[in-house]
Amino acid sequence: ICFVVLLGSAAVLAAESKLKPIFNGKDLSGWEVPAGNDAAGWYKAVDGVLKIQNGPNKKGSILWTKKKYRNFMMEFDFRFGKGIVDSGVHVRNKDQIQIGISGSLKRDMTCSPYIPGKGYPVEAKNIKKLLKTEDWNTMRIQAIGKEYTVWLLGEKVMTYKSDSAIEEGPV
Repeated sequence: ICFVVLLGSAAVLAAESKLKPIFNGKDLSGWEVPAGNDAAGWYKAVDGVLKIQNGPNKKGSILWTKKKYRNFMMEFDFRFGKGIVDSGVHVRNKDQIQIGISGSLKRDMTCSPYIPGKGYPVEAKNIKKLLKTEDWNTMRIQAIGKEYTVWLLGEKVMTYKSDSAIEEGPV
């Protein structure tokens, strides 16, 4: 199974500042590629876009920011590639905001939180109506303390308070 997620402008908000880019559009500076993964095979900067792609022999990789964040807001654009998309954004730890098809549920759980040991405790609202499967989508993730809030195309679709949230970590 092969998938591609294309991430456009991403930014993080520190409590006292405005959105600042965390991807330079040129390379993976500021990001940590997990040991044992070929950065050129998994993650590429292509024409200002972060392209993420795996295949049947490449599963379970995570690309982390080198910088750690406390309370933040992250906004980015994404577009699905060909095949089944099962991806997401980790929020300071293994808590994740899903993008695409849940591997465990076998259905689209975009914008819903996946919490290790709890699965998907809540499901984002109106995703079928809002999500453009063949075009760019804008997602905004806010993490304040233990609470995660997600917007898709400007509409608030999910809020969840995670007991497993940590105070500071990479995304």
